[in-house]
Amino acid sequence: MPIWLFIVVSVIKSIILLFILLTAVAYSVWLERKVVGHMQNRWGPTRVGPFGLLQPAADGLKFLFKEDLTPPHVYKPLYIAAPMIAVVFALTSISVIPFGNSVTIGGYSIPFQVTDVNTGLLLILGVTSIGVYGVALAGWSSNNKYSLLGGLRASAQMVSYEISLGLSLVGVLIMAGSFSLRQIVDAQAGHFWGFIPRWNIFHGQIIGFFCYLIAAYAETNRVPFDLPEAETELVAGYHTEYSAMKFAMFFMAEYANMITVACLATLLFLGGWRGPVFGPPILQAILPVFWFFVKVFCFMFVYIWVRGTLPRFRYDQLMAFGWKFLLPLAILNLIGTAVAVAW
Repeated sequence: MPIWLFIVVSVIKSIILLFILLTAVAYSVWLERKVVGHMQNRWGPTRVGPFGLLQPAADGLKFLFKEDLTPPHVYKPLYIAAPMIAVVFALTSISVIPFGNSVTIGGYSIPFQVTDVNTGLLLILGVTSIGVYGVALAGWSSNNKYSLLGGLRASAQMVSYEISLGLSLVGVLIMAGSFSLRQIVDAQAGHFWGFIPRWNIFHGQIIGFFCYLIAAYAETNRVPFDLPEAETELVAGYHTEYSAMKFAMFFMAEYANMITVACLATLLFLGGWRGPVFGPPILQAILPVFWFFVKVFCFMFVYIWVRGTLPRFRYDQLMAFGWKFLLPLAILNLIGTAVAVAW
């Protein structure tokens, strides 16, 4: 493929993927409000559009036109930069995620992925780790004791659970022998006994999946690990002093990170885009993408289900659970996988 065509195709894929991701972020909020509403015997959004489907657009317009207040006591450069850091790195990490095989157009094979790098998993972990700075700097630059405590909580929580999250993925890397997300999915091809998929969750990584799931909840500050923004004691946590679009950007980052975590879980443990493929060539190209998004949707539904079910931890319980239970469990899973593969 000529370099100019490669650049054009990459730009088009980036625009399409960014549009899909931002739309998914908006409707993840709608889905959460609907699902939790029905769990609590409420309706959720119903007023704007059929079934409240235009509520995300109404919320976006509201945030755009609200007065953007900047308190006089903040450290302005970092106060403004913090939500930008959070949302930019949350959106960047989606660029290396493959969500299908490839399609042939005009004799050129175009993968369903913005860019394919050999160290895709490392890149995602690194980029999402930098996103911690957005939350921590927001708390510090606000010059508010509640915001500062929220930022400190977020930093300690994310660093603690990031260790368990990283270790939970090493078992998958040992089995696949690659950091490439596409090769990790390829390593999950085939079936056991002709009908059980060789997904890693069925192939000795059920404990690794459990550790990843719990650590992912903590990394994205979701219930029952949403202590950085615990309104019962911290007003609103690290984003107390934010308003209008800067306030909305933190929530965009949170839901974008949720989608990234769901995509990563699908690729590493649930076989990626692998599923039944049949019919004409065009259907065979679309079905893998369909299976990928179905798995991501199911993971997002579990995210919301947990929010509507479990109570919040105390902060000492949260840290003790991460260091005394989840970390040893992730290490045991790593040792067990290494011994099994060596055997």
